[in-house]
Amino acid sequence: MAKKILVATGGGDCPGLNAVIRGIVKRAAHEGEDWQVFGCIESFNGILKDNVEIVPLTEETVSGIHVKGGTIIKTTNKGGPFHFPVRQPDGSWKMEDRSQLMKKRFENMGFDAIINIGGDGSQRISLDLLNIGIPVVGVPKTIDNDLSSTDFTFGFQTAVQIATEAVDKLVTTAESHNRVFIMEVMGRDAGWIALHTAIAGGADVCIIPEIPYHPEAIARKIATRYKNGMGFCNIVIAEGAKRVGGDVVGKAPTAVGDQHIKLGGVGDVLKQELLDLGVEHDIRVTVLGHLQRGGTPMAYDRILATEFGVKAFDLVKEKKYGNLVVYRNNSISYVPLEEAVKEPHLVKPDDFLVTTARAVGVAFGDETV
Repeated sequence: MAKKILVATGGGDCPGLNAVIRGIVKRAAHEGEDWQVFGCIESFNGILKDNVEIVPLTEETVSGIHVKGGTIIKTTNKGGPFHFPVRQPDGSWKMEDRSQLMKKRFENMGFDAIINIGGDGSQRISLDLLNIGIPVVGVPKTIDNDLSSTDFTFGFQTAVQIATEAVDKLVTTAESHNRVFIMEVMGRDAGWIALHTAIAGGADVCIIPEIPYHPEAIARKIATRYKNGMGFCNIVIAEGAKRVGGDVVGKAPTAVGDQHIKLGGVGDVLKQELLDLGVEHDIRVTVLGHLQRGGTPMAYDRILATEFGVKAFDLVKEKKYGNLVVYRNNSISYVPLEEAVKEPHLVKPDDFLVTTARAVGVAFGDETV
């Protein structure tokens, strides 16, 4: 009897997800009819809902999908096996633990393992599923690059490329109009996208969550970019950035099952802070938002994602459950899920990339002189 793998993609969408799915399926096909791969629609909702949605994934199904953004089996960052939203008779919603139901269905449908493709939150779910006896292998996915066990996550390089191209475009319009442009990028609590983008795009200021900023320091940097009213300044700011002594900018989640604060708006906050300090130059704010996570993945991410998919299958075949596929020191390996979710991968203030940025004149807003 053929062995069966269930594949799920959870959290935000990310360039390269389809390449991972394709890598898993095509690797399984090399084993002949010994293995079958299935997709769980919309993360684990496909097996948790009353109307189960699980689809077969074949070489025909995944043909050509590596060039497409998003995920053919859909995704969600709401709910999960341990906090599944269920509508009550009175119209309200209640969170239920459906993990045991999931385990029962998983076993009754004859699955041998799950490959869970997702970021920090998704891999914490992987670990919880492992702890109730469900064989799991994780694949790291996030444009934020905030998983500490891997040098890079797929999707990150594409997000940086998109953001860098945006900076390139803003530079020309900023210079033409003598403007200050503030570009807000994603990354949540990690400043990797902002940092890479600022260096690649030649930004004058880079503001990241790990280095709280002084508005006054940014105003001083802007002043150095102008002479007799002529000049321009480009600022890249991460959505999770905050001023010294301040809080992140965002809104409480409103969607059912969503437990994540909706970050965003820090670019507008910074603009107002600069205006309050008397900066007279024309200041404009651009928020890239979901442009960073959509569209065609670049070649680097397609390759990395394919390698992750192949390795994930091999770990399942070897019954090395409870591990996360990782990229370390130019090789594909794996680490225990416990290690993978122990702490986030954040920018250290003395990171060599921060040092590099400072060396070429990029200000971080932490300057007090």
